[in-house]
This record gives sequence, structure tokens and C-alpha cells, in this order.
Amino acid sequence: MNQNRPSHELAIVRRYEAAGFRAWPAAAVHYDGTWLVRLTAGHPAKRLNSVNPLDPADIRNIEDRIARAARRFEAYGRPLTFRMSPLSGSAVAAYLDRERWSIFSESLVMRLSLDDGLVDGAMDQIPLKDIGRFVGASMAVHGFDPSLRAGLSEIIGAIQPEAGLFILQQDEKPVATAICVHDNDLAGLFEIATSQAERGKGFGRRLILSSLKWARLRGARQAWLQVEADNHDAIRLYSKMGFKEVYRYHYRRPPED
Repeated sequence: MNQNRPSHELAIVRRYEAAGFRAWPAAAVHYDGTWLVRLTAGHPAKRLNSVNPLDPADIRNIEDRIARAARRFEAYGRPLTFRMSPLSGSAVAAYLDRERWSIFSESLVMRLSLDDGLVDGAMDQIPLKDIGRFVGASMAVHGFDPSLRAGLSEIIGAIQPEAGLFILQQDEKPVATAICVHDNDLAGLFEIATSQAERGKGFGRRLILSSLKWARLRGARQAWLQVEADNHDAIRLYSKMGFKEVYRYHYRRPPED
């Protein structure tokens, strides 16, 4: 990852990072300088349990600050994890390299203009108000462990921008789910999934377009999403829809003792 980007590119990254934090809120948030520490006891997702350096120039006392973060993660029973975006800067990355921290789980942030008529012909769909029903459908489509139900419900209930919960059903069974978070002129897509037996049939695309049409009618002008770099099928779908990569981030953990 290129950690040395010009300021105008970093401004774009900051916008999407801030939107992502608002759209998928952690239960506990703490700042150590410009390092954002996010922790969530009820859900193990990395983006909800990570240290996020947000200023490449904030490089003072790295060792001490990592130690403080480690204590917080230990109190939550979570492994110490850094989420490294272009905002993390080269100095922090170099320090973690020297300390032999491993790199894993790279993701892409992609965006799409909603001003080109893509969603005009999409199916109109009213989002659900029932969080419990959506969570049940989402867990079934994803194949999530039932133990995550309460944590996922808490996260969705804590989303501050307007959130649309979308389910596509076939024969009265959920086949695809998505969350669309409308935040000013942005429409963020989260928890996009199609059940394994129904993939390749266009259900995911239909639901994405319906959710983006809903957001577009509310003033959104740009869609964005995060997708793991090894999810080639999803990236292929998003690229065909017109999504373009904006930047990447990855996670890092310290070496095992």
C-alpha cells in the first residue's frame, strides 16, 4: 500500500473513513491522539475491533501508545489489531514492519456515481423497519453463527445516519440482503450477501440497485462500499456495475509470543 499520498487524495480517504465509522459504529470509541480505537464486545468483526491511525504525521510515542491500546483490547478479550489505511502513514507501517507484525485481510473501498441513470430502472423497494427480521434474514443468507445475533442487532440499531434494511426473497425465503446507509450525498453499502445456493442469478445486483435507488431518491449522489480483496466474484460484479477502486486498507497483528 502506498502510504505517501498527496493531501487532496488523503482528504478523499478521510471522507470515506469518517462515513464508514458513522455507518458501522463500534460500541466503544477512544482517541489516543489521532489514533481511533474501536472496540465492540458483542461482535468480533475486525473493523469494529481495531486501532485506526488517522493522520500520517501523528507518529509520537508509537511504542507507548501501542501498549495502551493492547491493554484496552485485552480488557475486551479481543486480539490487538491495527487497521491500516492510507491515513496511517509510512512511519507507523515501518515501525510495525520492524516489530514483525503480520499483514492480513486486505480490502478495497470502491465508489460509483449515482448521476448516470444506473438506478433509474431498478425495482422500487421499501426498506424494512424490523431490525430483528432483517438480522434473522441476514444471518441465514450469510450463514452466521447464531451467537452473533445480539451483537449484529446492536450495531444496526446504533447506526446514526438513515439506514435502509433490504431483503430479497424467493419462494418466501431470503436469498439476498443488504444495508444501505444514506449519509448526506453518500450511500454506503454494508452486509451485502446472497445465499450460496442462489449466487450467480442476479439477486445481489437487483437488491443493490433497489437500495441505491432508495438512497438516490433521498439525495445520495455517490455510492460506496468495502469488499475484501480476495472476494473476486463480488469485485467482478461491482466493477461491471461501474464501481471503481478509491483506496485499499489492510489489517495487522503483532507476532505471537
